[in-house]
Amino acid sequence: LYKRKLVKLAGPTLSNKKATVQILDDINSQIASFIRVQVFTSTVVGITTMVALWYFGVQQYVIWGLLAGLFNSIPYVGPILVSGGLGVVSFMQFDDLARTLTVTGVAFLITTLEGFLLTPALMGRAARMNPVAIFVGLLFWGWVWGVWGAILAVPMLMMIKAICDHIEDLQPVSELLGE
Repeated sequence: LYKRKLVKLAGPTLSNKKATVQILDDINSQIASFIRVQVFTSTVVGITTMVALWYFGVQQYVIWGLLAGLFNSIPYVGPILVSGGLGVVSFMQFDDLARTLTVTGVAFLITTLEGFLLTPALMGRAARMNPVAIFVGLLFWGWVWGVWGAILAVPMLMMIKAICDHIEDLQPVSELLGE
């Protein structure tokens, strides 16, 4: 319904309607790619964290692995919450500051490596976007809107790029955001 209404609003010419359909299809495929990458990286973080916590002997390592994967979708804040929670839990379980710092550090290292290496590379490939543009977009929108900006930054950049790909006057912006 929404797609039909946008096509109707695009104008009377067939070329305008065709461009609108192409833009909406590109946005749809970009968002689908984004969701696939997000699910994949969250699964990797969850399983890796689970295995690491099992290795260190943390109780309820499965729950903490699931939480790490779930909270991984919240940029910056999610990994901090999981690491902080693991710090409290591991200190209560082990009563050893060195072991607590090791468990917390490993969990934070897993999410950091994923956030700075794996996600930008996969996201850039899936979105056909420059990983630097994604990183700068995350920083900018996170600064403007906080956590919500960081969560919505990549989908917004994907939509902007899809629109700029099909509008001639905005092609330079598309080139800047592209690979």
